[in-house]
Amino acid sequence: MVNSQFSIGNWKLKNCLGMLDMKTIQMIPLQHIDLLDETFSVNFMPDLQSLRSSIEGIGLIQPALLREKQDGYQIVCGFRRISIFRELGNPEIESRILEEKEMDDFKLFSISLHENLTTRGFNTVEKAIALDKLVHLFQIDPVIVVKTFLPLFSLETNEKILNTYLALARMEHEVKRYVLKEEVSRSNIRMLSAFTSEDRRAILSLISPLKLGENRLREMLTLLEEISRRDRLMVKDIIHQHEVEAMFSQKDLTPSQRTERVKRVLMDLRYPRMRQIEERFEKKRRNLNLPSGVSLYHQPFFEGKGLRIEFQFETTKEYRSILSSLSLLADKKEFEEMLEG
Repeated sequence: MVNSQFSIGNWKLKNCLGMLDMKTIQMIPLQHIDLLDETFSVNFMPDLQSLRSSIEGIGLIQPALLREKQDGYQIVCGFRRISIFRELGNPEIESRILEEKEMDDFKLFSISLHENLTTRGFNTVEKAIALDKLVHLFQIDPVIVVKTFLPLFSLETNEKILNTYLALARMEHEVKRYVLKEEVSRSNIRMLSAFTSEDRRAILSLISPLKLGENRLREMLTLLEEISRRDRLMVKDIIHQHEVEAMFSQKDLTPSQRTERVKRVLMDLRYPRMRQIEERFEKKRRNLNLPSGVSLYHQPFFEGKGLRIEFQFETTKEYRSILSSLSLLADKKEFEEMLEG
């Protein structure tokens, strides 16, 4: 474990940063830089447009920071800058160079975090990657990470938050993309983390085309988890059932309509008895031959007795006709059975 007295704000790091300011800037050929070594990188889906525009317009403001190795150079800070230089066809980049043994990896990673925090900040997934590296790559005591580094990322200092981000860091690339794009909440990230990798990929195939807010996503994940646990099925097997897949063959549905229908199918799978009750209710409702503009509803989830009737009309004549039709319902057997539940 790293010395618990080391923190990103203490004099040691400040001293390190001061030393870096004094390093001579050199022009380093990109071909001598190891672009595959991501020891100090936390980049995930970075927005490079503004940085690219700046570099094209006025050039490089802040040199890259590299560490000299036996076979070339390792990137400490400047992954995005170097990537843009490659795209623009520049053969070399201005850099400050550290000798191989000048600082240990953890101190260099801390410097990298500090520089990025002062220049651009981190998105949700990048925070997860950084915290995961601190705990698993650099072997920092989680207690120290909670106390010292969570505030650095503007996160609450508790173990639950740390574990949420560590779980996100270990998720599949496409799931991370979804989390970032849809701004998935921490509670839903925790729910996703409870599924296997294979099931998460299946879930992604289901939810990506849908229009899901936080509550709808939570409902979907809860239904899938409960069906899986009760029926001892993998989530992918639930999603590949005909009733679910059929929703995606209906090209005329909007994302919102498809979302509601998928939820309905999952509800039916989760509560098959309710589905049977719903079907019996619908059959009796059809047999009532209600006039146009009249709707009949049961209690939500059939919890309790009682019915609700809604109707629309535009003229007094329509109003009288509807009232006359409704007065006849009391004589119908189906209506009495529906009231009795």
